[in-house]
Amino acid sequence: MRLSGIKQQRMVNSRHMKDEKKIPDLPTAEQLHTELKRIQYNQNFAKTLWNTISSLIVIAAAALIVSMIFVPVLRVTGTSMAPTLSNDELILCIKNSNFQNGDIVAFYYNNKILLKRVIGVAGDKIDISEDGIVSRNGEQLQEPYVNELDAGECDIDLPYQVPDNRIFVMGDHRAVSIDSRSSAVGCIAEEYVIGKVFFRLWPWEKIGTV
Repeated sequence: MRLSGIKQQRMVNSRHMKDEKKIPDLPTAEQLHTELKRIQYNQNFAKTLWNTISSLIVIAAAALIVSMIFVPVLRVTGTSMAPTLSNDELILCIKNSNFQNGDIVAFYYNNKILLKRVIGVAGDKIDISEDGIVSRNGEQLQEPYVNELDAGECDIDLPYQVPDNRIFVMGDHRAVSIDSRSSAVGCIAEEYVIGKVFFRLWPWEKIGTV
């Protein structure tokens, strides 16, 4: 009888131990407070992150619209504007119809975008000597942006008077540039001009106004 009682007591103790194992430890108030703060932080972080991403998307879309309509971003291709502009540089243009002599403009030509310098506007008389010296209205131009003068591909009748609503353009690299000196290009109608180049975005070491 005594052994049986001991066994029964052991069985009861064993059941109590099992029951105790089944009951999880309840978190303290401090642990609950810490967990609540963690959940709130994660929610606030996710909300802040989403708001930031949404804002960036809106800003990027607005910047894209502005760049397409008002300030186009263009990539320079070729060397016709060297040394002023080099191949693969990124530049900004500003929409402007008030072109002045010396401005660099971007314009459409045969489904391409070309970059050239304004040499004459409506009414100006342009003359070019055999050695590439350019005169406007009887005055020789001072052109520090040109490394080497060259008549280039010139088959127009000189002196040439620029028609109304058109501009006479030339590339700074006179020997290779195909521009208004060629009858194939001629003067550019102002309606085909995208804008005036005013800022270089790339490369970083040359960033700044043009």
